[in-house]
Amino acid sequence: MIPAMSDPAPLPAPWLGPVTLADAHVVLEPLRADHAPDLAAAVADGRVWEAPWTTVPAPEAVLAWVEVALAQRAGEGALPFAVRALPAGDVVGSTRLFAASPADRRLEVGHTWYAARAQRTAVNTACKRLLLGHAFDALGCLRVELRTDALNVRSRRAIERLGARLEGVLRRHRVMPGGRVRDTAVYAVTDDDWPQVRARLAALLARGAAT
Repeated sequence: MIPAMSDPAPLPAPWLGPVTLADAHVVLEPLRADHAPDLAAAVADGRVWEAPWTTVPAPEAVLAWVEVALAQRAGEGALPFAVRALPAGDVVGSTRLFAASPADRRLEVGHTWYAARAQRTAVNTACKRLLLGHAFDALGCLRVELRTDALNVRSRRAIERLGARLEGVLRRHRVMPGGRVRDTAVYAVTDDDWPQVRARLAALLARGAAT
């Protein structure tokens, strides 16, 4: 006899309501229009928008970028955040839960960028632990995807250090602002993977390692 499979628990409603996430390293605040000046200053630190594999806005385009993110949130398809690094509390970047599919219990983590001063610190590891924890523990996700330009070696290594699994490369997947056609590397963490990934992230943060 084939054992019966239990149905997932009911979804919370609204599924992607704004929430503040925090730990000892970072605070993720629901994105607001008045974050734009601080985000413009953060993106200027290291001229983050100039990397060929990013779609990060230049300082003068940050406000329009924020408005698009907020419109996405209003449609209940995303939950964008401003990232504050502790203990200083300054805004150092942004990240997002998006591509929401409540019926499938699926999300994507992305639109992530940090000022140069926050790179190679615990910020990214802490952000990913908070975002994945919210997705799996609070929202009941079955799957969270992380996608990046196949040429972005630093980003791919960071995702792999989190414990996400490479599931494939989407060839000629996206036209970048400069006209280059990018291949997209697709990684994922499932609810079955999450306990091991959570322990891995906790260990990285405990020893001060960055992703």
